[in-house]
Amino acid sequence: MSLTCQVQVILNNLSKEKAETVKRALEPDNVNFPEGLSLYIENIDNKLVFNFESKKSMKKLISTIDEVLEHVQVALKVIE
Repeated sequence: MSLTCQVQVILNNLSKEKAETVKRALEPDNVNFPEGLSLYIENIDNKLVFNFESKKSMKKLISTIDEVLEHVQVALKVIE
C-alpha cells in the first residue's frame, strides 16, 4: 500500500517583492530532494504558497517542512 501526504503552507500578507525574494532565496534548496518528496512554491496575490508532497516517509516530510520554514524565517529577517 502506498501512502501520499500533501501539505500546503500559506504565508499571507507578503508584498509581491518580498514573496518573490523569499522564493528565489529558497530555490537553491529546492533541488536534490529525497526520493518521494517534493516541494512546489508559488506566488498568489499577496501570498507565498508552499506545496509539499511525500510518497514515503512522514518523518522526512515533517523535518523538510520545518527546515524550509526556518529558511523562510531567516530570509524574511534578512530582507526587513
